[in-house]
Amino acid sequence: MITVFGSLSADLVAQVKHLPTPGETVTGPSYTVVPGGKGANQALAAALAGAPVRMVGAVGSDGFREMALSGMQKGGVDLTAMADSPEKTACAFIAVDAQGENLIFVASGANLDARAAQLQDVSLSEGDVLLLQMEVTHAENWKAIEIAKAKGVKVVLNLAPAGPIPEDSLRRIDVLVVNETEAGQLGEQLGLSDQDPEAIAAKIAADFDLDCIVTLGPAGARSFGPSGRFSVPSLAIDVVDTTAAGDAFVGAFAAGLDQDLTMEQALRQGAVAGSLACRAVGAQPSLPNREEIAAHLADLS
Repeated sequence: MITVFGSLSADLVAQVKHLPTPGETVTGPSYTVVPGGKGANQALAAALAGAPVRMVGAVGSDGFREMALSGMQKGGVDLTAMADSPEKTACAFIAVDAQGENLIFVASGANLDARAAQLQDVSLSEGDVLLLQMEVTHAENWKAIEIAKAKGVKVVLNLAPAGPIPEDSLRRIDVLVVNETEAGQLGEQLGLSDQDPEAIAAKIAADFDLDCIVTLGPAGARSFGPSGRFSVPSLAIDVVDTTAAGDAFVGAFAAGLDQDLTMEQALRQGAVAGSLACRAVGAQPSLPNREEIAAHLADLS
C-alpha cells in the first residue's frame, strides 16, 4: 500500500508561444482546467501503475474542490483520509510553450492545512510506502517521516519543489528523488563543493545511507545507494508538455517498490511513465496506465 501525504490542486493551463520574462505579458488562445498538485499527481500515477494508493491531504469547500479530487476519484485512489480546510483549494497557474517547457505558479491555500497527524488515523503497516513531496508545510513532512519510521514504513521523498531539509530527517528517508536543480540546491545546503548533480547524489547516498535518484530529463535517471548504482534512459518522445513528467516518474517508481520490483526495475518503470507523460497537455490527463507502461518497457535502450 502506498500512502501519499501531500498536495492537490486545480491547474489552470495556458499554451503560449514562449514563456514570459519579468514584466512581459504573453497571450494564448485558450486555457484548460485540470486536476493537479504534486501529491495528487503522484498518487494517481502510482494507482494507474497498478498500486493500491491512499491520499492524505487537505482541500477547501470552494468550486475547485471537486476538480482537484476528480482525477484521483476516477483512478481509484482512496480519499477517505482527506481533511477539509477553511482555506481555498490550491490552484496552480501553468504556462506551456511550443517546446513543451513550462512556467508554474502555485497558490497553496488548503495544502498548508495538511497535517501529519492525519496519518495516525490510517492503517500504516510495515512494508508500506509513504510518499512525500514539498508542496505542504515542510515541518509536517518531517513529522510524517517520524510517524512512518515508527511503524516500519518505507519513506520516499521527492524534494520538489526544492527546499531545506533537516539532516536528521534526511537520515530517516529510504529513497530521495531530486532533479538536477534540486540536487544542486540540496548540495549547497549540505556544504558540498561539487556542482555535478550525479556526484552530489552519490555523495548524499553515501553520507546518509539512502538511495538517491537524480532525474535528468531526456537523459533519463541515475540512482546511487545501498540498492546499487543504476542508470536508466528515457524514451524518445515528441514532447508536448513536460508538466507532470517528474510526478509520473516518482509515482510509477513508488508503485514498483510497492510491487516488490528491484530498484532497477522500478527505475525503468518510472522512466517509461515519465517519458509517456510528456505526450499530452496537463498533469493528470497525461499520466500513463499500467498497460501503456508495460508496452513500452522494451523500448528503453
